[in-house]
Amino acid sequence: MSTKALMVKATREPKFPVRKYNRCPICGRPRSFLRKFQMCRCCFRKLAREGKVPGVIKASW
Repeated sequence: MSTKALMVKATREPKFPVRKYNRCPICGRPRSFLRKFQMCRCCFRKLAREGKVPGVIKASW
């Protein structure tokens, strides 16, 4: 319940712009957010492995 309430709170516009913080729209994780892809690292890795993030390939040297 508390996670869901925080996700709803994050979607609302804050009273002051400084109080805005990013939260993953898929899982709701507030930390390790990647701005370029608009998701957390956990969801990014999962979706990148499945090939659902365009332009991302697994590195190999």
